[in-house]
Amino acid sequence: MVRFHIQSDSDIPASTQLYNQIRFAIASRQYPPGHRLPSTRQLAMETGLHRNTISKVYRQLELDGIVDAHAGSGIYVRAQGDEGGNSKVRSPLMERYPQAHKLVQKSLDELLSQGCSLTQARELFLAEIDWRLRCSARVLVTAQKQDIGVGELMAQELEKALQIPVQLVPLEELGQVLEQTRSGTVVTSRYFIGDAEAIASPKAVRVIPVDIYDYGAEIQKLLKLPKDSRLGLVSISSGILRAAEVIVHSLRGEDLLIMTTQPQDQFKLTAMVRSAQTIFSFDQASCTAVKAAVAASREDLIRPPQLICCENYIGEKSIALLKRELGLE
Repeated sequence: MVRFHIQSDSDIPASTQLYNQIRFAIASRQYPPGHRLPSTRQLAMETGLHRNTISKVYRQLELDGIVDAHAGSGIYVRAQGDEGGNSKVRSPLMERYPQAHKLVQKSLDELLSQGCSLTQARELFLAEIDWRLRCSARVLVTAQKQDIGVGELMAQELEKALQIPVQLVPLEELGQVLEQTRSGTVVTSRYFIGDAEAIASPKAVRVIPVDIYDYGAEIQKLLKLPKDSRLGLVSISSGILRAAEVIVHSLRGEDLLIMTTQPQDQFKLTAMVRSAQTIFSFDQASCTAVKAAVAASREDLIRPPQLICCENYIGEKSIALLKRELGLE
């Protein structure tokens, strides 16, 4: 069960803390599409916040396209991207023969699962195959400029997993880039899905959201850290660091002394290596930088910090979905 914790003495407003924690729970699939969120009364009892504050957070989540409010029923996680079934470009034939189009999709997926290539199936399902090939011709990863590090992380992992070129485009420049191309697939995390769809859908470009890794193994290690441990958090993404800090506080309260830095800040990274007992690295670039900093400071260290490197940011199921949608399997 997801638990939320609000730091009353934090500089971060309580509503922002709760908003970020709920978004993380949704992005990591702890709250999957269709899941009913806790009532305002439940959250008020758990967090100590006023129900009006919780209602404002839920309204903001609804405005951001992340949840749907059903009168008399509750707040539910909204299906997004391809989950909603509305992101695919539709030709007039698809509109005229909707049931036939569904049959083509089902039959094509069956052929692919049995080892039939797209080329072999082309004559049977020309329209569907051409659409998939056109969309796989260009993969654009997008994230906000203020947290472009998370975009770099997604692009690196997707290029490695998909074995195709991936272009990183700041969300603020996505519209301009899409004006120059009518084909391709935009990939982003669920944190940015609403903004990305608003830009791409009018241009008939599909958007596929990816689920982030749930960090289950890392959270178990976090829970076992001794009280008053000095914990370091390192990532190329400032957004990941902010979210991680909130999650750590929600799980351990004031039990741990938390330090955060990005790998390019050598001064803070060196200070962390010399003082932290445990360091969590959220990407391979950060892990490499931490190892280098430990090696450089080895003579000054009585005991090197325990380094825990997270393997992935994107969940395995999302990688499998992208391969299938792009015709790469």
